[in-house]
Amino acid sequence: MSAAVADHHIGMIVPSSNLTMETELPRMLRAREETEPGDRFVFHSARARMRHVEPEQLRAMNAQAGRAAAELADARPDVVATACLVAIMAQGPGYHCTAEDDITRVLREEGCESPVVSSAGALLSGLDALKARKVAIITPYMKPLTKAVADYIEDAGFEVADALSLEVPDNLAVARLDPAGLREHHRKLNLSDVDVLVLSACVQMPSLSAIQPVEDEVGIPVLSAATATTFRVLSELGVEPTVPGAGSLLNGAKALTKTGGGHGRESVV
Repeated sequence: MSAAVADHHIGMIVPSSNLTMETELPRMLRAREETEPGDRFVFHSARARMRHVEPEQLRAMNAQAGRAAAELADARPDVVATACLVAIMAQGPGYHCTAEDDITRVLREEGCESPVVSSAGALLSGLDALKARKVAIITPYMKPLTKAVADYIEDAGFEVADALSLEVPDNLAVARLDPAGLREHHRKLNLSDVDVLVLSACVQMPSLSAIQPVEDEVGIPVLSAATATTFRVLSELGVEPTVPGAGSLLNGAKALTKTGGGHGRESVV
């Protein structure tokens, strides 16, 4: 008799111009299915309009989250992930809690009990799980937005020792960046006293194929907004947050308790 297989339905709220969230998360979870065939993953997306990574468009996209959440609620997903890290972090420290609460409220009003994950909160959770103290980050953003991201991470209790901005304002152009470039970009950072490298602080900037090679080279844990979101999604689903070849976070970091909250609300178990 064959073993039972569980289908896990994942709802995603993504920017209209985002190509990478729906590429890298499914790719990681397909890889997990190869090693853990008892779990399968199904994806459902709702889009919020945003083309350029600018403060006005980011605020406008955040305002569409309720509509997108209501649409996803009809599919009754097992977890909902909202994926635009900078749109949340640009609103000021701790805003991921507000964003997650707002989406949760809409889901509950629609009769959907799914926990909610934000890529912003997931990145902080991933740093927690790796016991990070000093981090370095690479972003595709213009320098003022990179500073906002660094300030947000520091407000959560981590020191950002160095940061690199690639300064690509067009969100579609970000999706077209070659992840192989990250295998060179990280060498511009001072990693001498850093214990975790955030190779892509953006779910739109492709990085998955570079995560493990860069980690192997630099000798410290390497993660991205996408790997952190995957870790958080798997934790909320109550399955082991493991994915082969995707860095230390998805290769042995302990799962988080199922809470539906972000950094500051969960504990490592």
